[in-house]
Amino acid sequence: MFVNFSDIPGHQNLFLDYLYDFENVSSFYKHNFRNRENYMNIFKEISSSDKAPREKLVHLINEQYSGFSLSNKTEQNIKLLENEKTLAVVTGQQLGMLGGPMYTFYKIFTAIKLAKHLSERYDDYNFVPVFWLESDDHDVEEVSSIKIINDNNNIVTVKYGDKSEDEESNTGSVGYIKFDESINTFFESLGSNLRTTEFKEEIVNNLRSFYKEGTSFKEAFKKLIYSIFDRYGLIIFDPQGAGVKSLLKPIFKKEISDFRTHTQELVHVSAKLEEVYHAQVKIRPINLFFSTDDGRYLIEPGDNIFKLKRKRIRFTYEEIMNLIEEQPEKFSPNVLLRPICQDYILPTAFYVGGPSEIAYFAQVMPLYGIYNIAAPVIYPRSSLTVMEKNVSSLLEKYNLNIHDVFINTNKLKDKVLSDISENSLDDIFEKTKTDIALAMDLLKEKLFEFDKTVSDSSTKYRQKIISYVDELRTKANDAQKKKYETTLRQLDKLSAALYPNNNLQEREINFIYFAHKYGLNIIDKFYEELEINKFEHQVMEL
Repeated sequence: MFVNFSDIPGHQNLFLDYLYDFENVSSFYKHNFRNRENYMNIFKEISSSDKAPREKLVHLINEQYSGFSLSNKTEQNIKLLENEKTLAVVTGQQLGMLGGPMYTFYKIFTAIKLAKHLSERYDDYNFVPVFWLESDDHDVEEVSSIKIINDNNNIVTVKYGDKSEDEESNTGSVGYIKFDESINTFFESLGSNLRTTEFKEEIVNNLRSFYKEGTSFKEAFKKLIYSIFDRYGLIIFDPQGAGVKSLLKPIFKKEISDFRTHTQELVHVSAKLEEVYHAQVKIRPINLFFSTDDGRYLIEPGDNIFKLKRKRIRFTYEEIMNLIEEQPEKFSPNVLLRPICQDYILPTAFYVGGPSEIAYFAQVMPLYGIYNIAAPVIYPRSSLTVMEKNVSSLLEKYNLNIHDVFINTNKLKDKVLSDISENSLDDIFEKTKTDIALAMDLLKEKLFEFDKTVSDSSTKYRQKIISYVDELRTKANDAQKKKYETTLRQLDKLSAALYPNNNLQEREINFIYFAHKYGLNIIDKFYEELEINKFEHQVMEL
């Protein structure tokens, strides 16, 4: 079953036009992902472009996998990257706890299946799936919790750490942050909110072996992704190391030396976007961060100097250029420069992204020309809602379809209660109030014939009567809800399962919710059934 994204609330017009009316957005993107006739030209351009040396890239990847026992598929894919006829299908994500929301896995599966499809179709080229660890991100608050559904059908947030970071705090790159003893509290809370199943203990213990005190967010995330996706041949790439940052020195230096030109281009395209759509990312003068011992700070230009935002640290142009040359690992790109760094290092033919990424790539595109890097095709990731049998039976019971569920939970309840009640309370009370208003208007006119003062006072009595009707309406609604208590509980369950927090399931729920119920083999089912070429939201029944 598939649902057009335009029928699901919350999707921006830029994303919808990218999917269904590309001509409307063609001025913001280099390639139309549906135009397969142009693929060969793109492949030739990327494979022949002069970028980071492939031998060095393969050496770095092998170094990053030290201590891992790779599948034959992954080993072969790494080796293939030495060949100039090998292109990458790349995706990436922040280092969310336990992988973050389900869409992280769907992005990865889209990249894997797309690489397989392209390799089968284009004999002259090899395609390998690559996952770019977004480990330089510094929003620890955003990645430190997961959501699951407990036995009471409530959406529960399980969080690592016992306090929120305030806006002024700076924890530095998430990738380097190590778990403390509160990781044990996280797993205790997780265990108490998961029902007991035959798979629960094994899966939770496995996750504990990755996420443990003294291990970094990056190490744990990589081990989790490796444990699930290595057998499919996924290459996991870490951009944080000194070796990778050394390759990026030309990008970092150009960003510093030419930032005024870059900013002008980015401001121009963002202004054009705002005229019709929206600009996803706020434009900064310089798209680079600098890491110190106490955090990761945005670099800002000053009068003949460069400074760190919210820090009393200043650099001359010569000083910052020397730092890039001697200590490139201290620098990291922001969200707009990250694709440029990624596609300078990797021979990226396709980047698999979600709605927000597709939106910010509209702003990124001018940078590809500035840096003389061939732009990849931006390919929409697959999107999926998993519907279990007990949830499917509730749809049938109340004569609902998936479109009915993709609305606010309270509206869903009103719809169902209205359908199962003989008469709609809202309609009855609205009609009653209308009838009262008409009757009082007639009475007021009649009273005016006798006494204007008495006629005018009727307005006060009218308002009182209407307020009594509203009071009665509230009591009637409460009585109706009490009568249909079971129905409302089942609708809460339905919404929690299919549209949690009035959002798509894939953006809220962590994979462990399904894995602890059905076992890790459920991952293989997701891989087999996930469609990568429909460009609509898929609903998969278990």
